[in-house]
Amino acid sequence: MDTSLNHRMQVINTMLLEMASGNFFYRIERNSENDDIEALILTLNMLAEEIQDTIIHQGYANTDQTILDIVQMSFILDDRGFIQMINQQTCNVLSRLHDDIVGHNFKNFITEKSIKKWNVIWKQLKNKAFFDTSIAIQFKSKGNLIIPKIAYISTFNNSTTNDKKTLITIVHHSSYRNQLDADLKQRVIKDGKVNSEIKSKSNKPKIRLSFEDIRKIREGHDTIINNLERDFPSLRDFALQIGTNEFKLKYGFKELYGTTVHRFLMQERLRKAQMMIQYSDVSLKSIAYTVGFKSMPHFSRSFKKRYGYSPSALRNNSILPSS
Repeated sequence: MDTSLNHRMQVINTMLLEMASGNFFYRIERNSENDDIEALILTLNMLAEEIQDTIIHQGYANTDQTILDIVQMSFILDDRGFIQMINQQTCNVLSRLHDDIVGHNFKNFITEKSIKKWNVIWKQLKNKAFFDTSIAIQFKSKGNLIIPKIAYISTFNNSTTNDKKTLITIVHHSSYRNQLDADLKQRVIKDGKVNSEIKSKSNKPKIRLSFEDIRKIREGHDTIINNLERDFPSLRDFALQIGTNEFKLKYGFKELYGTTVHRFLMQERLRKAQMMIQYSDVSLKSIAYTVGFKSMPHFSRSFKKRYGYSPSALRNNSILPSS
């Protein structure tokens, strides 16, 4: 499978996983190919758009429900266009760590087509004392998916330094959010009662995770998977990034996924490495760095400890990989 085809299939796989998890605001960027894969991409984009529109417009047909305006992402830029602050949800939507967004140019996170629009807007706001507008813009997720949104842009001056800042707000409209959250919360509470009964019988301390705790830990789980190659921050910093504390992160992660955060990170790095060794021609050294290892000896030891055979043995087809 050539590189281009492999890339397109990976993006489709990422899109399907996002839709399965309930994220219908992602899209796959189109190209000039005219084949079955491009037809599939077009169908997926249309399906995601139709599902999202159904969710949004349901509120207009039912007068008992109100469309909710939820701030999905927000950015504050300095006078050079570099990101100074973001909200927590921005990391989750873009599937990136906080430090991979803050301090970087805003243009790094939008498509080439959107960069052309942004350059025009940037020139306009630089020449005006105050500026307000909105534009259609496409963001890029870590998995190379496209997130088409309307960005509301306004400028303001820092009252202390008088420096000009730019606020970018992305609003997501939903009529189901409260009801979905309430339903899930009810199930969580119900399950929590069962868990509490089990723990009380075993004399273990009762610790309750709220719906919000569970949602944040799940978002942290997805962020880890999408950033395996990055240096993982301390548990305290990572907990703050996803909006919880270190204790709840450690306890909740163990409850939801049956392992610790760092053990899960190592397992996922090695799982990805195993797949790359089997199904790609990338060198073992490059694979090691790609999945976050700083040295080949450390990678080889960890891999052999996990699977019982070395990376080179798998690459040389001297063993069959276990599931």
